[in-house]
Amino acid sequence: MTRPRSIVSRILWMHAVAVGTIAVLVPLSLYFMLVAETASLHRASMREQADRIAEHLWIGENDRWQLDLPEALQDLYSDAYDRYVYAIVDVSGTVLFGSHNAGQPIFPDAPREPEPAFLQVQRAYSTISGTRVPKTQDGRTVWIEVAENLSHRDVLIDDIVSNFIPRVAWVALPILLLLLVIETHVVRRMFRPVRAASQRARDIGPRRTDVRLSLDDVPSEIAPLVVAVNEALDRLEQGFRVQREFTADAAHELRTPITILRARIDTLADAAVAEPLRRDLESMTRVVTQLLEMAEVENMSPEAGERADLRAVAEEVISFLVPLAIAQDRSIALAGTERPVWVSGRGEVIARALRNLVENAIRHTPPGTVVEVTVEPDGTLHVADEGPGIDEADRDLLFRRFWRRDRKRVGGAGLGLSIVKRIMDLCGGSVAVGNRPSGGACFTLRFRLAGQTMPAGGEAVVSFA
Repeated sequence: MTRPRSIVSRILWMHAVAVGTIAVLVPLSLYFMLVAETASLHRASMREQADRIAEHLWIGENDRWQLDLPEALQDLYSDAYDRYVYAIVDVSGTVLFGSHNAGQPIFPDAPREPEPAFLQVQRAYSTISGTRVPKTQDGRTVWIEVAENLSHRDVLIDDIVSNFIPRVAWVALPILLLLLVIETHVVRRMFRPVRAASQRARDIGPRRTDVRLSLDDVPSEIAPLVVAVNEALDRLEQGFRVQREFTADAAHELRTPITILRARIDTLADAAVAEPLRRDLESMTRVVTQLLEMAEVENMSPEAGERADLRAVAEEVISFLVPLAIAQDRSIALAGTERPVWVSGRGEVIARALRNLVENAIRHTPPGTVVEVTVEPDGTLHVADEGPGIDEADRDLLFRRFWRRDRKRVGGAGLGLSIVKRIMDLCGGSVAVGNRPSGGACFTLRFRLAGQTMPAGGEAVVSFA
């Protein structure tokens, strides 16, 4: 059987086993105690009856044993009652006196000893249980045998013994089930702070290293673990902060030598030498810019109530990138609704994400083709190109930092798409990638709508060439 992994499940399982065990052992224990007590009472009753008979037994003047039972004892051993029997046996085994005209001892096969004994004999349809007590007078000994027919025991005792377990079970089982329900509620309530800490721990990640687990109402056994987790998070946050600061500082410090290097390249008289250096410098500048942008985006935090017009942002970004597209013999088309589409997020930050996608599309689409940007009324934005598309195996790797499918290709550090992913997380949206049926990649940004959008107008396409 598989062991439950949950602490609550383990506790409840152990309690259920304990309750089930108690539910079986308690009635059985009480039953055996009742049987033992009944047997003890039976033996005491038999001994008492034998002693009472002995009080009325003596040796008469004719040197023979005499028995004169009072009327109460005679009724007890009468044929009508047929429950108790007695016999008085001498040393030779002869019955001197007996109830029901007994012609033989009640316990014929048991040895006659000088001490009282408790005996039991099985007959055809009944069990006879009783005692044998010796009585000595004038050097002569007889044995007084008294027994009870167990097949005719008292109705009350018989009902208690035979029905004890079912009756106790009907009473004990609901009580034990109620106890299990109460324990379930108590255990779940006791672990509620632990569950709350677990829910809060789910918010912790590389993007939210400032979150800490609360010690309020946490059990003392769990508190050291919570403290250790918070201390580990402090060290983790410090490590991330140092990393971000190093990236920002390194990128910032590289700007000055890049500027100086650009000025020196511009002074070169030989264009054949200057042009390759200028392209390499532009690539380096893009990497540094992306590092600074990544460091800045990492330090951003979402602010409630911010919203932006997705259509206006798309128009602004496309207007900014048109010269770049024209210089590389590409075109950019803006399609979709002409009405404002208000989404959650800061316009400047959304523009960065869109700019990275459009620049990436311009680099990958062939010369003479079009990069299409489509804004939909539901807050969805598509950026599609006519390039080679994205292999399905690479789609999960695209948004990782510094990942590039073709590392021999210059012009980027593999940070653009990771910046897009981070920005969409900040805006509470998502980013997905797929291939167009006609060929080329299509990136889809889905934003959360902020308020009621205007009714959608007709579709329009604006081309820049």
